Amino acid sequence: MSQLQRIAIAPSQLQNQQISLTKEQQHYLGRVLRLREGDRFIAMDGRGKWWLAQLATEQAQVLEPLTVLTELPVSITLMVALPKGNAFDEVVRCCTELGVACIAPVLSDRTLLKPSPQKLERWRRIATEAAEQSERSFVPTILEPVAFNAVTANVTTQRYICEARGEYPHLKNVINPASTEMIIATGPEGGWTEKEIENAIAAGFQPVSLGRRILRAVTAPVVALTLISASCEV
Repeated sequence: MSQLQRIAIAPSQLQNQQISLTKEQQHYLGRVLRLREGDRFIAMDGRGKWWLAQLATEQAQVLEPLTVLTELPVSITLMVALPKGNAFDEVVRCCTELGVACIAPVLSDRTLLKPSPQKLERWRRIATEAAEQSERSFVPTILEPVAFNAVTANVTTQRYICEARGEYPHLKNVINPASTEMIIATGPEGGWTEKEIENAIAAGFQPVSLGRRILRAVTAPVVALTLISASCEV
């Protein structure tokens, strides 16, 4: 199945083993991928289900369900202080490929970006495309941006905050490989403020290091996800 093209569909598009394709999906399959009627492709609902499907103009026929084992054994929620410009696009793309379950864009004291609703739509589209490309079973959830201090107060699971300054244990040395769920937060350009670190610690976050070097705001989430997947994935 590795050579077949993949597209994400909404669960509502599947009825009685028939997939109703949107105009955009018809264009993508027919004009971009050059598939013809009778050609096969893989449909995924972004919620863990895959199907082998056969194209039939405006619809597709489901031929059989597929079993895909591409997800991490741990559900990771990534809190990312929004970087400048369009850099968050790459964070969403790379972290989706690495297996993140949920991305929560947060506004820190040093955040400069004020995202529009169009940005959120773009990030969700990028996550869908990256999930298709990396053969994920799930499309990560992209939450609406909120203030960092507002979300830390409601967190109850295992959680870490990455901080470049200070004597903190390395993330790789504190990860529990048996964990099934965790949250990790990475900061903005210039790092978290002392007050943000204090508030996070008070909310139960454990400060951790990603190494001796100072990483860019777009690099830190990728490094954190890589360390977690390397520790938890067999």
